Amino acid sequence: MFADTLLIVAISICTALFAEGVTYILVYRTEKYKKLKASIEKQTKKLDKKKETVTDISRQPGHKKKIEKEEERLKSEKRDLSYVKMQSMFVIGFIFTSLMGMFNSIFDGRVVGKLPFTPISFLQGISHRNLAGDDYTDCSFIFLYILCTMSIRQNIQKMLGFAPSRAVSKVGGIFTPPASFKQN
Repeated sequence: MFADTLLIVAISICTALFAEGVTYILVYRTEKYKKLKASIEKQTKKLDKKKETVTDISRQPGHKKKIEKEEERLKSEKRDLSYVKMQSMFVIGFIFTSLMGMFNSIFDGRVVGKLPFTPISFLQGISHRNLAGDDYTDCSFIFLYILCTMSIRQNIQKMLGFAPSRAVSKVGGIFTPPASFKQN
């Protein structure tokens, strides 16, 4: 069981590196990505400076409109950047799906780990997938692989410098609610 767990972690590292390699070829080295990323960084810094200089937005309605305009422009460019990244995600999704089928057949019905807790009910289908018995602390390949890949890929992106900067992620993305909906 321990050897299977280590093998799954190694597989997860290899597939995450492979995915980042494909993403580098399809996205990170393109001029469109580089221009969008530089523009987003520049606009984020510009927006931060404008927000720092304005002390009371309610007294300065002209500044509020300028800030809102800059935020909309930034959201638009982030949307474009997400679209550029999304194209490679389809390729990676197809590759991962085929690899998942192959690895799933290798580890089918084998307990690869023991969880220190009983997962909540809607996760039990994934964590106990294709395993015999009713011990829901037994862990299947798919559950461990998904957890490892999610955590390892994020760290690989940070190490390679492909993760978004803190300034950009602080501003928010497409799914961030507008400032009027945020609660303080």
